[in-house]
Amino acid sequence: MTIGVLARHAGVRPSAIRYYERLGVMPAPPRRSGRRDYDSGAIAQLAVVQFALAAGFSLRDAKRLVREFSRTTPAHSRWRELAEDRIKELDQVIARATARKALLQRITTNCHCNTLTDCGRALAQNRARWFVEGDRRIRPPQWP
Repeated sequence: MTIGVLARHAGVRPSAIRYYERLGVMPAPPRRSGRRDYDSGAIAQLAVVQFALAAGFSLRDAKRLVREFSRTTPAHSRWRELAEDRIKELDQVIARATARKALLQRITTNCHCNTLTDCGRALAQNRARWFVEGDRRIRPPQWP
C-alpha cells in the first residue's frame, strides 16, 4: 500500500509517517518504482506508535518501545517496563497539580487583601503552608 493509503487508515498525514521513519520510530519500507510500499503490518506498527503517543509517551519512548528491546522481548514486557516509569512520573505530576490546585483554592477563598503588598506580607509570614514539597520551581526564597 502507498503512504497515502496508510495515512488514511491511521488518520494521520503522510508527513507524520515520513517523520516517524526519519526518527526510527517506524521502519522504512521497501520501495517499488521509487515509492514506499507498505505491507499490512505497517497499519499495526503505526497503531502501536499512535497508542504510545496517546498514552503520553514521547517519540523517544515510542522508538525505545519498537526498536531498543531485544526482538525476543515480548510486547507485554516492553509496555510494562515503559509504563511503570511513566506511571511514576504521572503520579508526581498529579501530586504537584493537586497541591497547586489546593493553593489556588485557598487563595481564592481566604485572601481578603486590598493590595498585593498586603497579600505579599501575609504570604511571607505563611511560607511553609504554600511550599509544595519537591518542586523547586515554587520553592520560597530563603529570606534573611
